[in-house]
Amino acid sequence: MPPTRRPTIIDVAAAAGVSKSLVSLALRAEPGVSEATRARILHAAEDLGYRSNVWARNLVRGGENLIGVLITDLGNSYHTDVVLGLEEAAQEQGLSVMVAHGMRSTERLVAQLRRQLALGVAAVVVVSSWLPPDLLEASARAAPLVVVGRLPVAVPGLDTINNDDAAGTRLAVEHLASLGHERIAHLGISNRPAAQQRRAAYATTMRARGLAEHIVVVGPDDVTEGVATLLRATARADGTGPTAVFASNDLGASRVLDAAIDRGLAVPADLAVVGYDNSTLARTVRPRLTSVDQPRADMGRLALTLVVERLEGRVEPRHEVVAPRLVVRGST
Repeated sequence: MPPTRRPTIIDVAAAAGVSKSLVSLALRAEPGVSEATRARILHAAEDLGYRSNVWARNLVRGGENLIGVLITDLGNSYHTDVVLGLEEAAQEQGLSVMVAHGMRSTERLVAQLRRQLALGVAAVVVVSSWLPPDLLEASARAAPLVVVGRLPVAVPGLDTINNDDAAGTRLAVEHLASLGHERIAHLGISNRPAAQQRRAAYATTMRARGLAEHIVVVGPDDVTEGVATLLRATARADGTGPTAVFASNDLGASRVLDAAIDRGLAVPADLAVVGYDNSTLARTVRPRLTSVDQPRADMGRLALTLVVERLEGRVEPRHEVVAPRLVVRGST
């Protein structure tokens, strides 16, 4: 092969003594290739320097230094903050991180998880609650698996890290009550397990404060209409509408802020707003958003710690719950 020409998949096929299509399957970690043939192909790819094939080298060596990370949505600052904390901890341990995201598609998440396992990663950290529990259980038998987030049901064999959603909700509602608010409404954004926990804790806290008659929950089926309903009630002349809103995440809270300003309401004089996550959004909207902070980077670092413990031989699962805190800003 001329020294100026980069090796191709045809060169790899010739060196390994197989067809081009078989090389393609092996390099993509697809089924249909025996382990012996896959190893021969990967060794050939590495020897030829095919695309400086990091995957080939890693797979030949068993993936012992590579941690797979799977997130629901790359555009979600909660997910990226967890990954940043995890990457920082991985670098300290001499480990590499491979991030894949599901683009808010369960089917894509499933495919990405299977691909990471097929690539031979040492462990997988899943920052998502969207994957089917039976798939998570089966995957945890193939490689150590840590889930960051609240799952709908307990899954045997894996480690979990989640925020104390009930405690965070109490902080939000009690903060608003301490400011004199009684008519505190809740805006739900989804039916995911964490959102359900926050919705239930909102009602429990309102009852504990003697505010059961003021419980109002809107969303998540139609968040836009839910926000409109809240703002119409707030603007009623009889003064019976909510004076404060606790949203199940910062995105929902920001939608309340936007709608309130569009209707000429002053925040927090006419309506106080609290979000959840303390995301980048909370620090950029105006007024700045009071929000419940999940220690996202710490959760990522803890996930890496659990991975390392598993790789060092720990067998019993660990389930960690981290404490949130309230960050008070201009919206209250």
